[in-house]
Amino acid sequence: MQGTENAALNFLQYELCTIAKLGLGVLLIGFALFSVAEDWKLAGLWLFRASLIWAYVCLCVWRRLALNRADTEAPLYDSLGWGNRLTILRGGCIALTGGFLFMQQTLESYVWLPALFYTLAAILDRLDGFAARRSGQVSLLGNELDISFDALGLVIAPLLAIGFGKLHISYLLLSMAYYVYRWGLQRRSLRGLPLHALPTNPLRRTLAGFQMAFVAVALWPLLDPKLTAIAGIAFMLPVLFGFAADWWVVCGALMPQIYQNLAEWSERSFQPGLRILLALLLFFLMWDAIDTEDKLLVLGLPLGAALVLLGLAWPGAWAR
Repeated sequence: MQGTENAALNFLQYELCTIAKLGLGVLLIGFALFSVAEDWKLAGLWLFRASLIWAYVCLCVWRRLALNRADTEAPLYDSLGWGNRLTILRGGCIALTGGFLFMQQTLESYVWLPALFYTLAAILDRLDGFAARRSGQVSLLGNELDISFDALGLVIAPLLAIGFGKLHISYLLLSMAYYVYRWGLQRRSLRGLPLHALPTNPLRRTLAGFQMAFVAVALWPLLDPKLTAIAGIAFMLPVLFGFAADWWVVCGALMPQIYQNLAEWSERSFQPGLRILLALLLFFLMWDAIDTEDKLLVLGLPLGAALVLLGLAWPGAWAR
């Protein structure tokens, strides 16, 4: 049994190394194209940042390969499966997006590129769980990677949006919330304090999907920065409240029944309101694009609409 497990793990490591090399190849192609279109120094900066993020993505997967199983008692799958492959591809799109960090002012003519890459990442976030179920390979690994890459994307994309003036700097509170929450859990564990189990709540993944969709839409340069900055605060506050509620439950300060009532209210009233708000943002984006001469930006609009249709119209249906 142990030999079979080791063989499966070795094959998973080989498959991941192959994916990592393919991703590096894509980055090198991007570097070559940037060198021709712009300047090799700028292209080198983009490659350096994107490569660091891609290495982090691959390291996250490598450390969790032993979780590539249906549950803790199930045997290890002998391949990553399409669900996890799409999740890793999402991490690659985030790396492509992150290559533009701190280059916003020098690459103004390419602002649509990070918007495109992160929009693709947000769409893949809605598809990987579906692919995992259709292929019959839902895994603990997929759930862990979903959470990790959601958090990573919601650090990188907001930093870009803030650099473009599309989000207020306070949005970084949301970017830090996951890492502060995880740090708090580790602190309580090290101090021997009780950690109460969180009730099952699909709202967490739903809100993460809303955030990714909103930031993806905000990155497109056609929207008025004043509009996206105000909307960013509206989208940020519910998630911060959700982290606070989770923390209170973990610490035993909030009863699970009250927590469940909040989740039901959110599903009944709050989430439909967020969908309407995001749809309005897309409407304004499309309205402003009618007279634009930049056809590349207009081509990105159907991606934003697909984001709403795939990920937000029926969020529970796509949960992993």
